[in-house]
Amino acid sequence: MEIWGEITASRLELADYLDTLDDKAWETQSLCEKWTVRQLAGHLIMPLTTPIPRIMLSMVGTGFNFDKANDKLSRKLAAQKSPQELIATLRANADSKFKPPGSGPEAPLSDVAIHSSDIRRPLGAPPVIPGNRAEAILDFLTKAGRGFVAKGRIAGLRFEATDLDWNSGNDGQVVRGPAEALILAISGRNVALDDLEGEGVTTLRSRS
Repeated sequence: MEIWGEITASRLELADYLDTLDDKAWETQSLCEKWTVRQLAGHLIMPLTTPIPRIMLSMVGTGFNFDKANDKLSRKLAAQKSPQELIATLRANADSKFKPPGSGPEAPLSDVAIHSSDIRRPLGAPPVIPGNRAEAILDFLTKAGRGFVAKGRIAGLRFEATDLDWNSGNDGQVVRGPAEALILAISGRNVALDDLEGEGVTTLRSRS
């Protein structure tokens, strides 16, 4: 699989979906508690369009807290741009090679997939992640996952996908279900646990 090509395709697919939304949907709360769908769209384009010096300057104003700077810049972009401008910006930067420092392309691939679900699930349209992408994301989250998986969240658990030939290879309590739900549950979205089964689900739910 050519990961950058899959990242581009994922962004374009999300842009196509966003293009179908009405004004009410844009103001719907996403699975990211602090962001609406519109603000999450701002977050997705922020690192693709904001120069590093501007990000650093924003961090100075937040005590060098990247999460706070990210939130501020994402909200600002969402407020400045109309939904159609947000969509156009995502499409125009779909082939961006941005990745967090020290990370490979699996990080932005995971980011756009997880946030696509964050947007689509509250609107009743959970995405189906193609098998090749889902395997790459699950491997990344269960083997590295820096910045995506809370410390200790998946310790002692074995994950098994029911819609593709993949498992985490670990021993322990089993968490089993569709790949998209596993991706969300591993990355801390407990809403996806209702789509999973196995003795490890209760353990995972307790680690929220």
